[in-house]
Amino acid sequence: MILFDLKCRNDHVFEGWFRDGAAFDEQTSARKIACPICSSRKVAKAVMAPRIGKGPAEAVGEATRKTAVAMRGLAELRRKIEENCDYVGDRFAAEARRIHEGESDRQGIYGEATDEEAGELAEEGVEFARIPWVPRHQG
Repeated sequence: MILFDLKCRNDHVFEGWFRDGAAFDEQTSARKIACPICSSRKVAKAVMAPRIGKGPAEAVGEATRKTAVAMRGLAELRRKIEENCDYVGDRFAAEARRIHEGESDRQGIYGEATDEEAGELAEEGVEFARIPWVPRHQG
């Protein structure tokens, strides 16, 4: 496995794990990688600082710590979204479009959208974010 820093066309930087460099190239060509912030599918490798001096065990421990921090952050984000937004289920794309077009009051919503629906929303300029939805109870 290899970790790459990735950057979307809107300069959002995020990480991605791949089997190897060829797997990254395949997924990029197929537009299977999306920015977690803006859902842009125009993604490239970002400049990365080399990791010098870390042995395998130390690197794995650091990766585990970072993963735990990220999971706690995502769990807190889920809690805040559920407390402050309306759940619209699989009607997310339609409801987001209605809000964007002024047909519905501007409000926070969350739900599910297919990759195709998300791509269409992004192309239409509808602002939304795709967030990894972590389980409520870890561990």
